[in-house]
Amino acid sequence: MTPHRHGSAVTEYPSALEIVTTRQFDAPIGLVFDVLTQEEHVRHWFAAFDDTLTVCSIDLRVGGDYHMVSVTKDGTECSFRGTYLEIERPTKVVDTWLFEGWPDAEAVETVELKETGGVTTARMTLAYRDQAGRDHMTKTDGQEDSWDKMEDYLRSLMQEGSATTPS
Repeated sequence: MTPHRHGSAVTEYPSALEIVTTRQFDAPIGLVFDVLTQEEHVRHWFAAFDDTLTVCSIDLRVGGDYHMVSVTKDGTECSFRGTYLEIERPTKVVDTWLFEGWPDAEAVETVELKETGGVTTARMTLAYRDQAGRDHMTKTDGQEDSWDKMEDYLRSLMQEGSATTPS
């Protein structure tokens, strides 16, 4: 296991309307999938920086919805929601993505997972429907911080010995 991969996400812009972020985790693909998609896990890593997660609701099925709300230190609510369009456990989730602070920034989010040698690579693509929505996304530091927290949480699960590959 590497010491840590904090700050290692790679962000690319393959088109004017797409943002692709790739990040590796030293954990089995089934565990990474569960940590990305199950409320009891998402509660441990989703809120970026010093934010507090106040709502975490996930109905993981095609047509099911998710809703996450985090609150910043100054009391600002950041609400994210969407609907699941495709689920292929443990390799792929496709959903709609909306940050309610930017109602014109709706996107389709695709998360693809691939495991090689005990390392799971997550590739997240946000595809915006128009340039106005895409223009809101000027930095990705919140996502990077959340993924660093996810890495730490995955490590804690693996150290507890509870990280057998989920079925």
